[in-house]
Amino acid sequence: MFTGDGSGNFLYRVLHQTGFASQPTSFSRDDGLVLRDLYITAAVRCAPPGNKPTPAEFATCRPYLERELELLRRVQVVVTLGKLAHDVYLGMLRDRRAIARPSAYPFAHNARFALPEGLPLLVSSYHPSQQNTQTGRLTEAMLRQVFQGVRKALR
Repeated sequence: MFTGDGSGNFLYRVLHQTGFASQPTSFSRDDGLVLRDLYITAAVRCAPPGNKPTPAEFATCRPYLERELELLRRVQVVVTLGKLAHDVYLGMLRDRRAIARPSAYPFAHNARFALPEGLPLLVSSYHPSQQNTQTGRLTEAMLRQVFQGVRKALR
């Protein structure tokens, strides 16, 4: 995920600065990037037209996301990059009856939510899309602050 595009360039630079990535860039599957204490996935696995996934695309991809999260046994923190990812994750928790109301966890940049016992800490962030980074809505310093907080939470 995020390999070889502007969003990835921005994200991997910050992940490298905060110790989660072995290098500040990723251009291909074989470029040597190693992630540490981090797993990246997506709520939608395709690049839809206009970069705006439809409800059908979310529904089609959701079982893959659910299975990935089931297989990750030691998750301590979930970072949602963007409101869409935030809403999908909370919807999954609601459907599993792990939370009652997603609205109890409103999306905001660098918001931290202690979920019910047994669930990982939830941290939300603006998505590192070029629309957000080129307009200054999300800066490197802002994203670095998110992942520095995650690093502290893992200690």
